[in-house]
Amino acid sequence: MKDSAIGSVVLNPYADALMSLAQSQNLVDEFGSNCADLLELLDESPELNQILASPIVKIADKKAILAKIVTDQIHPFMSNFLMILVDRRRIGYLAGICKRYQAALRDLKGIVLAEVTSAVALTDSQTQSVRDRVQAMTSATSVEIVTKIDPNIIGGVIIKVGSQVIDSSLRAEIRRLGLSIA
Repeated sequence: MKDSAIGSVVLNPYADALMSLAQSQNLVDEFGSNCADLLELLDESPELNQILASPIVKIADKKAILAKIVTDQIHPFMSNFLMILVDRRRIGYLAGICKRYQAALRDLKGIVLAEVTSAVALTDSQTQSVRDRVQAMTSATSVEIVTKIDPNIIGGVIIKVGSQVIDSSLRAEIRRLGLSIA
């Protein structure tokens, strides 16, 4: 199944349902925080991802594992949502659902996500400069920045906002210089 098909059939409906519940209970921000925590947990533990996605592991075992790991750390409604995902055999899509929820939350709040790739870690002032530039470019109320380190870009930054990419890396400059010489 392609990513867009999975998104429309599985990820979007569950993320929309979670957002609807969050809005009706005034828990939008708390669910956003829960999603961030769950994504961090899944990112740190590939084994947990494999167990949750495995059709061989019994539903009761998956529920027990989730209950031990996350029940005390997340809102009870979110915990119930996870159990519904297990029952419906959709828990393997948890990361995608959480990412879609966070995207919907950013849309709801007028926040823009900027993915910034640099050769070295950015200082606070550099991060603020990128935030100001993206905010001016998009007219967003706020900018959320996700940073990545890639020494292959040599220097400078690559900023990705939605489908727009601003590549002011040294690698790109060298490439453009090489093309103009050729």
